[in-house]
Amino acid sequence: MTDATLTRIAEALERLAPAPAPAPSFAEAGAYIWSTDPDRLEPVAHVNRVDLARLVGIDRARDTLLANTLQFARGYAANNALLWGARGMGKSSLVKAVHAEAVAQGLPLVLVEIAREDLDSVGRLLALLGNAPTRRFVLFADDLSFSHDDTQYKSLKAVLDGGLAGRPDNVILYATSNRRHLMPRDMIDNERATAIHPGEAVEEKVSLSDRFGLWLGFHPCAQDEYLQMIRGYCDAYDLRIDPEQLRAEAIEWQATRGARSGRVAWQFFTDLAGRNGLAL
Repeated sequence: MTDATLTRIAEALERLAPAPAPAPSFAEAGAYIWSTDPDRLEPVAHVNRVDLARLVGIDRARDTLLANTLQFARGYAANNALLWGARGMGKSSLVKAVHAEAVAQGLPLVLVEIAREDLDSVGRLLALLGNAPTRRFVLFADDLSFSHDDTQYKSLKAVLDGGLAGRPDNVILYATSNRRHLMPRDMIDNERATAIHPGEAVEEKVSLSDRFGLWLGFHPCAQDEYLQMIRGYCDAYDLRIDPEQLRAEAIEWQATRGARSGRVAWQFFTDLAGRNGLAL
């Protein structure tokens, strides 16, 4: 076999399985996105987030997650957290907001987002983060859920408290989901109905959520909280409008959407700001 042939084979193998990118210094950004093929951490120059003070109606979850995050960022013991519940109520926004608060206090906390489809590579990511002991990392899995034939949830167990090597001391996991157990409810019910030992089958499915030390529930907001969110946005962006007109338009907007949430409040405010010539 000639040298030219060997070179072509080597180049082809490199394209099929590119070498992982070197680990960043973590000095260029406070947040990264984990990508594979090849493995790399891509810095995020500007994180899309809301100020902590503007998150209304989730006071208990906010205070609990912030305290847990600051403990971890300062090098103390802290729990992995599962933020579950109603859509649009600020689960993802809260994770990004508490990270920003920790950074604002001068703490060496880095946010790393991992997509659900990349969970099978989480072991390689943990090895990389574990080699940066001067930083503390929040591994963020957003909108996490699993279907009946999905086995990737087993990869996540190693991040929480499973596996021989375990999770590096400088890494913690925050996940958000609309489902309390990360699995469809009918899937768990079906396991009870069809399994020879239904208890064992269900335990396998819910054991992932049980590994989170903190469960923070998010529930649909009341009308007063919804209106408070909108008034908060108006104050933050100095948008002046008659209170009665604001109330009437906001209630009409949520009625057309059939729901009240932080997301609906922001969507209404975006429309209101545009109609009043305000750029966000």
